[in-house]
This record gives sequence, structure tokens and C-alpha cells, in this order.
Amino acid sequence: MLVPLYEVDGEVWVILTRRSWQLRSHTGEVSFPGGRREAGDVDLWDTATREAMEEIALDPGAVEQIGELDHLATVTSQSFIVPYVGVMDGRPDLVANDDEVDAILHVRVAELLDPDVYRAEQWSWEGFDRTIHFFELVGDTIWGATGSMLVDLLQRVSPR
Repeated sequence: MLVPLYEVDGEVWVILTRRSWQLRSHTGEVSFPGGRREAGDVDLWDTATREAMEEIALDPGAVEQIGELDHLATVTSQSFIVPYVGVMDGRPDLVANDDEVDAILHVRVAELLDPDVYRAEQWSWEGFDRTIHFFELVGDTIWGATGSMLVDLLQRVSPR
């Protein structure tokens, strides 16, 4: 999973995708570019950048790895996610792969830090209580694993 960041005019932006409505799972959900490791991948960073290239035409050579967020497992799809944070010089030119991505979202980190955008709910799943994080953007709700990764990212970059 790649958490791509860039800065323009002193503002930090994060790139997300709205998944295609034709996919078998997580249709229409907002997520970071990413996917499963393939045989030719050297490591999970290679997987993350390859998937970003396939999904949104993000040049792997244009992204510098600066860290990782907490690894997490999803409840519904039983996936184990290793999110890498990468930075780029300026806003990249991207093109959505129509088979996988409905839209590419460029979101200001400052918008995600707005308390009116964020909420958390307690959900019970198979006897366990979990905090589910939500970010309400115009036209999209970010939640689930992506919401958790955003909370982790925002806690690392903001003193609030």
C-alpha cells in the first residue's frame, strides 16, 4: 500500500483513489493505491509502487520512501496491509486505470485535520469492539482500513 504525499505552495496533499464500481470487493470505496504482492516483486515497497503505477500511472522513480505506517489486518477481506509513506516533488500527472479506479482524489492534509470532517464510531464485530474512523469529504466517505491509516498518518504529522 502506498500513501503518496506531495507539497504545493506550502500545503501537503495526499493522493487517494475511489475504487472502480466493477471490482469484486470494496467497490466504490476510497483507498490508497495498493494491492497484493506478485512473484516478480522484489519487496513490499516494490509491490506498493508497482500497484500505484498500475492503478494511477504514478512513476515509481518519482516517489521517495520516507517511512511506514502501522501494519494492519482487515476484518472483512482478511488482508494484511503494510502502508509505505512516499513523497514526491510537486503534484504528479496521474491517469486512472479505468478497470481499477473510478477517480483519483487529491486531498489537502489540512482538510483531513478539520474536526468537522472526522468522526469515530465503536463497532462490535464477532465479540470485539473496534474503533472505526470516518472522514467525510465532499462526495466521499473515507473509512475502514483507509480511515485507520489516515489517523495513523495524521497523528505522526500533526501535534493535534
